[in-house]
Amino acid sequence: MKKVLLINGPELNKTGTREPEIYGTQTMDDIVANVRKRGNELGVTVDYFQSDSETELVIHIWEAKGVYDGIIINPGIFTHSGTHIRDTIAKTGLPVVEVHLSNVFARESFRHVSMTAGVCLGQIAGFKGFGYVLALEALVNL
Repeated sequence: MKKVLLINGPELNKTGTREPEIYGTQTMDDIVANVRKRGNELGVTVDYFQSDSETELVIHIWEAKGVYDGIIINPGIFTHSGTHIRDTIAKTGLPVVEVHLSNVFARESFRHVSMTAGVCLGQIAGFKGFGYVLALEALVNL
């Protein structure tokens, strides 16, 4: 694993200030910096992309094929409705780990269903920003 794309969906750029009791107080810039730091230690380059647009997320996932060795993704609210994201992940053939800052299973029942998890290596939820580092570790070690 030499190159990983970290992708975040809607409103994750507001992490640290948006409902910190649920999502934590770390900013996404801090989280990405921690993932990149761990990536450097592992010899892995980590690129980052965030969008509130499902179309832009799909384009970046598709364009990752042949460029990246794996993807870390937090689809945000598209987790529960993003069949287009799901199908695109499946078509790339890349290993993908899904991340959620909060424990989605301790929240509202609609959050318990992920359209995307079934085409990912696994899902990490509830560990705030550290979940992204765990996802990188999983990609590198699986």
